[in-house]
Amino acid sequence: MDRRTRRLFPFLETIFADGAYGGEKLRRAMADAAWRIELVKRAAQTKGFAVIPRRWVVERTIAWINRCRRLAKDYENLNRTAIAFIRLASIRLMLRRLTRYCYPS
Repeated sequence: MDRRTRRLFPFLETIFADGAYGGEKLRRAMADAAWRIELVKRAAQTKGFAVIPRRWVVERTIAWINRCRRLAKDYENLNRTAIAFIRLASIRLMLRRLTRYCYPS
């Protein structure tokens, strides 16, 4: 990873990745990175649905964002437009959480 990326995200310490991405390519990409990679894998003997630690956080966040009608399907032609709508959905979620604790005087 490059130093500019590290400057953008100085608060990150650990990056969680799906077990499917844990190959040689990831190891080479993260060889000189300042972050620690933690692979989240399913147990081999598990069949069907099982809660995997830390993975549910990502799945839940994606589900919350997909509640926004515009993001439920891939309608956008440009990546920057899709990113803008994801940011708007995230801002909406945070504002709802922040205002939940504000009581009118």
